[in-house]
Order: sequence, then C-alpha cells, then structure tokens
Amino acid sequence: MNRIVIGCDHGGFEYKEMIKEYLLEKDYEIIDAGCYDKSSVDYPDVALKVANTVNEENVRGIIICGTGIGISISANKCHGIRAALCLNEYMAKMARNHNDSNVLALGQRVMGIGLALSIVDTWLEATFDGGRHENRVHKMMKMEGE
Repeated sequence: MNRIVIGCDHGGFEYKEMIKEYLLEKDYEIIDAGCYDKSSVDYPDVALKVANTVNEENVRGIIICGTGIGISISANKCHGIRAALCLNEYMAKMARNHNDSNVLALGQRVMGIGLALSIVDTWLEATFDGGRHENRVHKMMKMEGE
C-alpha cells in the first residue's frame, strides 16, 4: 500500500509536516487531512477525518497530537479503526503483527523526530501475522458491532 492519510492537531503540526516530507521522499502518496498550520484545532475532528479516509480509501493512517493520547482515543471511537499509540519500534511492530493496526498514533511532545520516523518505518514495513491473532482482532472488531 503506497498511500497514507496523515493528520494532526496543532500540537503535532511540525511532525506531520516532517513525516509527510519523509514519506514523499520514499514515494508514498500522501493524503493530508490537516491541520494546515499551528492554529488551534480539536484533535477529535482530525481523528474523524483520518478515520473516514482510512475506511473509505482502504489506506492506513498516521495521526499526531502533543502526546498521541487524545487523538488515538478519538480515532478508536470510529468504526473500523484500530489506532495504536506507539512510543518505540517494538510497539509499532507488534501493533501491526498482532493487532493489524490500521492507524499509527504519535506524540510530538514525547519523542524526538528521529524516533518518530523510525517508528513510522517499522509500522509501515510490518505486516499482520494472522493465525491465532486473527481471531483476537475479529473479537476486538465485534465489540464495536462489526
């Protein structure tokens, strides 16, 4: 999958722009769901926009706020979304391998950009293991009525 939707609130704007440029250099097609400057915005609005794009376009998403907490909680309220807030590469790998995460959440104020980019790479390169994890993901999604 070479398309990614990315969105942030004002607390994640700088990292969104840096990650966007990084992914463009790696030949990803980017769908920018905002925000578009450092003006204050509400992270639930951005999370919803990214979630809708993930579901409608069948792409994965990246969301960023100050800590990653608020935007990930918001995204996980949306149908079909499995947003994982990852603070290191191991969490990113497991989010894909075991949980089939379709949205990666990051916090600009809690990690350096080098680590954030490494987490993005790990998450994008990892795949879902299926097998015993498939039943668990199915149960997870059933909890929202899917």
